[in-house]
Amino acid sequence: MIRQKIVAALQRGEEWIFASPRFVLALILGLSAFFASQIPGMKMASDFEDLLPQQHSYIQLHNEVRGIFGGANVITVAVEVGQGTIFSNEALAAIERITQGIDMLPGVNHNLVASITHRTTRRVYINEAGTIRSDPYYDPNAEALTPAQLKTLQLQVQADPRISGRLVSADGKVAIIRAQMNSSTSDELLEAFAGLQKIREAEARNGLRIYAVGNPVLTGWVYTYLPQIVEILLYTTALIILLLAGYFRRLYGIVLPLLGILLSSAWGLGFMNLVGIHLDPLSMPIPFLIAARATSHGVQLVERYYYELARTQNGRQAARNALDALFRPGSLAIIVDAIGIAAVAIGAAPFNKHLGAFAGFWAFSVIFTVHFMVPLALTVLPQPRRTENSRDQTSATLHRMVEPVSNAGVGRAVLLGALVLLGLGAWGASQVQFGESEPGSPILKRDHDYNRSAHLISESFPGSEELFVVARSSEREGLRSPEAMAAMEKFERYMLEEPVVGAAKGLPDLVKQVNRLTHEGDPRWLQIPGDARGVGSLMYAFEYSSPVPGALREYVNPEETLANLSFYLPDLQAKTIEAAVQRAKQGAELYGKGIEGFTIEPAAGVVGVNAAINQANFHDSVMVTAFVLIASFLMVATYYNSAHAGWLMILPMIFATVLSYGYLGIANVGINVNIIPVVAVGMGVGIDYAIYVMDRVRDEIEKGRALHDAVAHAISTTGLAVMFTATTLVAGVVMWVFFSDLRFQSSAALLLIVMLVLNAIGAMVVVPAWILAFRPGFVTASSAAPAGATKAASSPAFATPGCERQSAAE
Repeated sequence: MIRQKIVAALQRGEEWIFASPRFVLALILGLSAFFASQIPGMKMASDFEDLLPQQHSYIQLHNEVRGIFGGANVITVAVEVGQGTIFSNEALAAIERITQGIDMLPGVNHNLVASITHRTTRRVYINEAGTIRSDPYYDPNAEALTPAQLKTLQLQVQADPRISGRLVSADGKVAIIRAQMNSSTSDELLEAFAGLQKIREAEARNGLRIYAVGNPVLTGWVYTYLPQIVEILLYTTALIILLLAGYFRRLYGIVLPLLGILLSSAWGLGFMNLVGIHLDPLSMPIPFLIAARATSHGVQLVERYYYELARTQNGRQAARNALDALFRPGSLAIIVDAIGIAAVAIGAAPFNKHLGAFAGFWAFSVIFTVHFMVPLALTVLPQPRRTENSRDQTSATLHRMVEPVSNAGVGRAVLLGALVLLGLGAWGASQVQFGESEPGSPILKRDHDYNRSAHLISESFPGSEELFVVARSSEREGLRSPEAMAAMEKFERYMLEEPVVGAAKGLPDLVKQVNRLTHEGDPRWLQIPGDARGVGSLMYAFEYSSPVPGALREYVNPEETLANLSFYLPDLQAKTIEAAVQRAKQGAELYGKGIEGFTIEPAAGVVGVNAAINQANFHDSVMVTAFVLIASFLMVATYYNSAHAGWLMILPMIFATVLSYGYLGIANVGINVNIIPVVAVGMGVGIDYAIYVMDRVRDEIEKGRALHDAVAHAISTTGLAVMFTATTLVAGVVMWVFFSDLRFQSSAALLLIVMLVLNAIGAMVVVPAWILAFRPGFVTASSAAPAGATKAASSPAFATPGCERQSAAE
């Protein structure tokens, strides 16, 4: 009854639409023009903060301390010498110029710049009067250093654990410059990247090699490929035009699907600007696929129109029949698609919510810009002179090939094979990593300047990526207590036992070093004083020794209620992050309790932020996948009044999704915030194919065909259209695989192609096999319908375009 009411409502809508075709078409075109007028104001931008799951405890800690100790928007520059070490006047002068240049970049926090030549990097010592003093390791205004002085400087640096292995490599060949960005907006990041590239070009001489990594650098590199994205758009458009021309060889078959792309794109892009959503370069494959989906629906409608034209010889009636046959099932498929894509908004990051909003609206707009527009346009346009249908022979040949294997035995064998493939896919899926699966960035190619920089830094230093763990006291100056200092020291030692942790830096180390220094370097004094006053005196002595304010800022906040314990990791691989953060959580349980008002809280910094993103990605992936499957099941089951129908329609989705995750695991592609929407979009496509194939079987059984013949006929007609539709969708993203220098975009496009092909196989092979093997009642019951039963009472014609031949039974 629910389904009949829905069908009746849709039929009334169709009557109203065709009663005033020009008015409705003008309304659609007018709305399209309005949305198109908004596109010039749209901005292409990427905001790092949008990628962060703001409710995660690590991100909340990151937001609290990033203004004090630094955050995740860090520029890391490495300067490598070809011969000798950095301890030469020429190399040190170059490092100083690069440091000052980076310090002057827009958006850089001047208090959070670190380098061997920076004014805050100082040698602490006792002068003749017994006072603690400090001098910069390098003074750019002093005379050139002699070889003996350079050698002394090298020995001093190598003896300072705050510098050796952190700012200068153990072999002395590489120096690091770090700068924290205050802003995460695209404009400032791009401006900083442009300035950094100029510095690199100016200083890359005399045997120096300069490398750069960090989110601002990565963002800058991504934006350099925008012209290439435009080229890919043009290539894709040309390919789709060629496919349409080759498939139809008729004017309406080319023009109307392309018009559907333009109108739906106008609605989607215009909506984005209206609600203030920016287009992220990394999400570009998603709009391309949605546009291709619009093309495929247009193709189906035009193809059905030509079939009906050959049958009725009346253009207006053919357009009406095409909408009557395809609008209801097509709209169901589009709504499920839109819900599946909008489900991305479940994700914790603002990026997911924005993408789900605009992509869901874009996908839903296809109902108006294609399913209404194409039949209405065909109603008012002149009727084609040539009315014959040209694909009967192709369909007949395919029918003869499929019919001999359309039986229950073959169906059970196919399902058994699908089950085996699902097992293999599940094994591969178990290997999937949520996060990066290799050092560097998966967004860029492995031999890209950025990834070569990441490998050089990773190999030269025990750790170039910082994990912040915050020690907190509820009382002002509470971290001076011997108990708190001892707990922090034990925690540091515990962390250093983890193999992925290369080095550590914290307040206990500084206090011990200063204590030893005040006792003439006696190693027996490399310990924490037994009282808070003694600890405070050493901290004051260090602060007083530096003429630069804020010498303790990297260790503790001014109120001494928050202390930063930094740990250095070699890369941001998912397994590296997981090992370090898990160790930090265990250490916090061991040493962060039992002292009143004192806690140890992981995790912040670059590593903490990425740990939060990885954990959120796992949660989002499970939630989005489950939501899409459940929503699809409920909608189809409600529409057909059959739980079996709901199961049968999500069967190919499960088949394609499990095998796609298996592909990700076998191909060693990590799941990040940009991959999850790709999976959601790919899942939604599968139900389209399945609905058309399944309902065509029901339609043919209602006409009197036997089950095996109905299945063969559905595959030979609807299957033909599904194959072309899948080809069209692949064409919408395949150019990214061959022409994009952004490895993420090519990987995402390849994943989409895998999902599209698997969904097509699931619909054309698994669904018919299930019907043959289990003869579901909601499919076969229509064979018992009395002669003359109306479509509304049984099933809307989910007939798909394509060469429907008249059999002897008809």
